Amino acid sequence: MKVLITAGPTREPIDPVRYIGNRSSGKMGAALAAAALKAGHLVTLILGPGTVPMPGGARQIAVETAAQMHDAVLREFPAHDLLIMAAAVADFRPRQIQPDKVSRTGPLTIECEPTEDVIANAGRIKRPDQRTIGFSLESASNLIRARQKLKRKRLDLMVYNPIATMESPSVGAILLWPDGRSKELSMLSKPDFARKLIERVPELFKTSRKVARRR
Repeated sequence: MKVLITAGPTREPIDPVRYIGNRSSGKMGAALAAAALKAGHLVTLILGPGTVPMPGGARQIAVETAAQMHDAVLREFPAHDLLIMAAAVADFRPRQIQPDKVSRTGPLTIECEPTEDVIANAGRIKRPDQRTIGFSLESASNLIRARQKLKRKRLDLMVYNPIATMESPSVGAILLWPDGRSKELSMLSKPDFARKLIERVPELFKTSRKVARRR
């Protein structure tokens, strides 16, 4: 199986020096890539900047901004069976990038605009034989929002995880499916969680295989 995984943050430039970003470490993406490789899958990694070391054996594509990650995912996804969107893509970017470093002379107001919804747009071009897995980093117990995103973005599986997961070596996640099922997992290291998630991937493709046989 060909698996496309995104990892790490994006950086949205304010000026040549400063940017809007987040605290994503890339640990989850690295763990997922390692687990997928160990399971025998072919892996392509789309990496934001400043991520932790990634496992060897995966094809890597470096990006910086949300727009670059969006373009890379939509370009690569058609050649893959599964997209796992583990990157923490910035939700907003400055509407205008200043060409020179902004001097610290007083208050600074930055007008922002939403970035591209990468996995939602991937869902729009998804074929019946492809699958998408997303991550919803939310405040504690905000499962309603995670379920809404699962449906709106046409995902096959959503991983809900609380904000404390960011930069942490472990994760306590709840898996959500479009049919309303859910499964709460105990606190696991990110490598152990990644292994369990990759082990569940074949389940996501059972429906498409049955349809293909009927045809």
